[in-house]
Amino acid sequence: MSEIEKNIKLAVNGGIGFGSKLNAKQLLLLVEYLGDEELELTTFQQLYIQVAENEVEVITKRFNEVGLSVYPVGNYVKSLRHCNFCKGEEQEGMPVAKEINRRIAGRPVPFTLRPAYTGCPVGCGEPLVNDIGVLKVKNGYDLYIGGSPKGANAQVGKLVKAQLQPEELYTLIDKIIAIYSEHGKKRESFSKFLNRYSFDTLTEQILD
Repeated sequence: MSEIEKNIKLAVNGGIGFGSKLNAKQLLLLVEYLGDEELELTTFQQLYIQVAENEVEVITKRFNEVGLSVYPVGNYVKSLRHCNFCKGEEQEGMPVAKEINRRIAGRPVPFTLRPAYTGCPVGCGEPLVNDIGVLKVKNGYDLYIGGSPKGANAQVGKLVKAQLQPEELYTLIDKIIAIYSEHGKKRESFSKFLNRYSFDTLTEQILD
């Protein structure tokens, strides 16, 4: 008797670019794997699909070939929520957003961690109400942490440091996630962790 095939959930999107767009090739490939299943669209610019666990590697390769990014679902860093880069790739820092996403998306953490980025002070990517938020202001990047968009506990993130340059920004984000990964309790959200660990303690450690 053969073992029952196990299905797992994957998060898929079109990566970091101008708006949240999918082309015909991408849609056709998604349909191929959907079958009779429904396609779930999340608020974090991702599509959830169910696939056979033993096909994940092959499916990921095929999706990547048509420009789709694939991420694990669960207690990981989510792919970067971003704005539409309406004023241009360089002006709004798309290369920096892509690098942040490359470095952190899919990293295991105590509980789902939501990073966000926006390329100008308008804030379409909503960085101030997500766990880690980056806001491009003129020629630098402001880093916020501890925001939350949900319910009665909704809150705006606190500024860690303003006008960072890319390499310093990447380093600080890496340090924040490392501290959360080491000291966060299982299934403890980042905002709850920050309240327990304290914003001041964390920033003293990463800015030292």
